[in-house]
Amino acid sequence: MAVFRAALVNELEKLWKKRKVLLAVVLSFAVIVIGQLLIVGIRSGWGIRGTGSLEFPILVLTVVNNTILPLFAALLAIDCFSGEFSNNTARFLLTRPVSRFKIFTAKVAAIAVFIAVNLVLLLLLSSVAGFLFNANSASLISYIKTILTYVASFFPLFVIALGIILLANTLKSGTSVFFASVLLFLVLRGIGFVFPQFAGILPTGLLDWHHLWLANTLPLAKITRGFLLLLGYAIIFFTAGYYFFEQKEF
Repeated sequence: MAVFRAALVNELEKLWKKRKVLLAVVLSFAVIVIGQLLIVGIRSGWGIRGTGSLEFPILVLTVVNNTILPLFAALLAIDCFSGEFSNNTARFLLTRPVSRFKIFTAKVAAIAVFIAVNLVLLLLLSSVAGFLFNANSASLISYIKTILTYVASFFPLFVIALGIILLANTLKSGTSVFFASVLLFLVLRGIGFVFPQFAGILPTGLLDWHHLWLANTLPLAKITRGFLLLLGYAIIFFTAGYYFFEQKEF
């Protein structure tokens, strides 16, 4: 356990020095500011209520969950895998007395930590913005439901990250991984739009899984089905990603 902890700390330090979290926070903050300005403009110009203090964080999450956060996950996966493959720093990492499985798991865990941190910061920033502009609509139950929604949104994003990690261990260059990730994301989104009956079983379609947690009566059957699909994708992507990582020669 101590060896894995040291490997995880090492991966977190490497990612932090590349300031990817700061970039994601800046972009998320920009979305919050622009969104709140649009809502204030609509409310003052047309007299429309807009969103409440606890509806605004969900609106922000829906937008960022389908744009910035998957892109952020792709950049992290490229840094952790493709970047180290291309500059041969992975070779030095593998000379340490740490198994490849622990190295791979530490990299995956580091990406998961950074996604979780970004979601927490996004929740805090959007909640503050919502309270400042419309504090009257706040309630404890609604805020608890908002927190659960953000927690639920982590799993689909993590599955998308695992899929990109799989690509990073099968393609050689980081540029190829980035463009392949964007292309696959758009293709899968397009399939879900053209054939909505399949959207619920695609990894990209499951990015909207968190909306199920907003219902007054939780649809437990749909939530369970979505969880099992995400778990299946996670197992497949993680296992295949580790297999290709294990087979790489440096």
